Amino acid sequence: MPGAAATGAPRGALGGLVVRSLTASRHGPSGVALRVAAMATAAIGAALIHRVNDPGVLCPLRAFTGIPCPLCGGTTVFIEMGSGRPVQAVLANPVAFAGAVAVALAPLGWGRRWWALRPGIRAWVLGTALLGSELWQLARLGLLRV
Repeated sequence: MPGAAATGAPRGALGGLVVRSLTASRHGPSGVALRVAAMATAAIGAALIHRVNDPGVLCPLRAFTGIPCPLCGGTTVFIEMGSGRPVQAVLANPVAFAGAVAVALAPLGWGRRWWALRPGIRAWVLGTALLGSELWQLARLGLLRV
């Protein structure tokens, strides 16, 4: 099967399904639907696991220093979405939430637009987003007074 070796998918019926799904996830509304389904499955799974066993703080930087990283709250975004609480998900980390939305909508052409930007502009956008996320985390956890 063409493409099976490139994706590492096994040959046969299941391998063909995997290859077709990976190909479909790159383009159009079906790609968005597949990505949203995968993300929803992961979010619901994370929420169920968290309900049974709360591991506490997962961020190594925050665990050792008490200072959150810009991506702190990313796991909480998925747990809250999987629990059906979208407002709490956005409040946990708006940048991680926006990133998940961008990944889900990339097959509609947003991914091509992103990669069409000059590298310096992409770096500036990401740097600004990470700085904003860090300030949000510091304020959210009471380490920065606003």
